Amino acid sequence: MSLIESSLDPASSIARHWVGAGDYYLGKIHRGQTLRILDLEGNQAADALFYNAEDPAEHYSAMNTIQAQGNLYLSAGSTLLSNSNRPLLDIVADTCGRHDTLGGACATESNTVRYDLEKRCMHACRDSWMLAIAEHPEYGIHKRDISHNINFFMNVPVTPEGGLTFEDGISAPGKYVELKAKMDIVILLSNCPQLNNPCNGYNPTPLELIVWN
Repeated sequence: MSLIESSLDPASSIARHWVGAGDYYLGKIHRGQTLRILDLEGNQAADALFYNAEDPAEHYSAMNTIQAQGNLYLSAGSTLLSNSNRPLLDIVADTCGRHDTLGGACATESNTVRYDLEKRCMHACRDSWMLAIAEHPEYGIHKRDISHNINFFMNVPVTPEGGLTFEDGISAPGKYVELKAKMDIVILLSNCPQLNNPCNGYNPTPLELIVWN
């Protein structure tokens, strides 16, 4: 874990966005701006995708990021690389300490496979993403652009056998992660509605996004 607190004051921010439990956020962050993802009540997962605002075909790559940093988890000091192997954002502050790159996003299909057939119709992060891009075609993001994501605040340990487990979160009320954009970025974020594993403490809660110049 790499814990670094921010020196930025929310009072000097240029934008603040409240994201309700199970809701989405889709918006632009300009090069040089800093984004804080704030876990308001603790133990809430934030499933995020990042795109080059000029060309959404260029997006966050878990493979390139993991390979470059030699670590499965993200924290302060991590640089998020794109599928073109270019830096998208730097994590410049983090009070949680570790964020998942492997667990993926919940979907109706995975809810069915992991939990039960009757869970199929429960709301999922991929539903939120599909709704977001359908309601905001101006960003030029299509279904084919939905790729692997980051699960901020989510705790997915790797077992000695190489498997993944979903465990209680390591976040807490007021924990945050801050990212500084290396180019103009579009963020597509699902405030995870998952009720079937402990990633949200079985009780999804709001997030806040704060932006500084």
